[in-house]
Amino acid sequence: MSGQVHYTVAEGIGAIVFDRPDARNAMTFAMYDALASICDQIAADPCLRVVTLRGAGGAAFVAGTDIEQFRAFSGADDGIAYEARIDAQIGQLERLPVPTIAIIDGWAVGGGLAIAAACDLRIATPAAKFSVPIARTLGNCLSIANMARIIAGFGHGRTKRMLMLADAIDAAEALACGFLVEVVEADALDARVAALCADLATYAPKTLHAVKESARRLVAADLPEGEDLIRDCYGSQDFKIGIEAFLGKRKPVWTGG
Repeated sequence: MSGQVHYTVAEGIGAIVFDRPDARNAMTFAMYDALASICDQIAADPCLRVVTLRGAGGAAFVAGTDIEQFRAFSGADDGIAYEARIDAQIGQLERLPVPTIAIIDGWAVGGGLAIAAACDLRIATPAAKFSVPIARTLGNCLSIANMARIIAGFGHGRTKRMLMLADAIDAAEALACGFLVEVVEADALDARVAALCADLATYAPKTLHAVKESARRLVAADLPEGEDLIRDCYGSQDFKIGIEAFLGKRKPVWTGG
């Protein structure tokens, strides 16, 4: 598996790029680790004012976690460890002291949607689509924290549509429900992002931090435990069936076991 997460800074604006276009920027564990390391770097830089995140290639922001990695899982404990690890790393992104903007052109799926939901603002092209089709494809579940982030962005009804019906939500609907701040044609996207970054860079940093951190605390407040749900899904026979079916490019036949 290859793939990188790049980070550059120019004039107080940080830019993170998920660069694995041959796999629609599906995240390897090494890529998640790289994102966490970059977040440490950002948190320690007092000169930054804004950070953007985008996927390379134009087909996807991030198409979730690379499923091949789940083949090494032997049971529920691996699922618990995986979800805790991803929660911690996405939490680092969410806690960054400066505003974050997800730039979405194409698909944001599963873990990719969670990354976008952890950003403060999201701008997309009309080609953007958002989904978490795991009930149809894989047979696992999201952590409580990631469920809370997605519900905060889309509402309960749309979140259940994405997860239970495996529906994809398009850019127009994501804009209408407030998940996106703008939808911009692809050829105007870079200019509009630059303008947003320029505006944010002139605003009061402490106010921006207070807004994003208070919003984060409200979403994260008193979240219930979800380890039992993770254990039930990741320890199931259906999860094993889902992995092999997904990688074998065939439809899974669920057993409920």
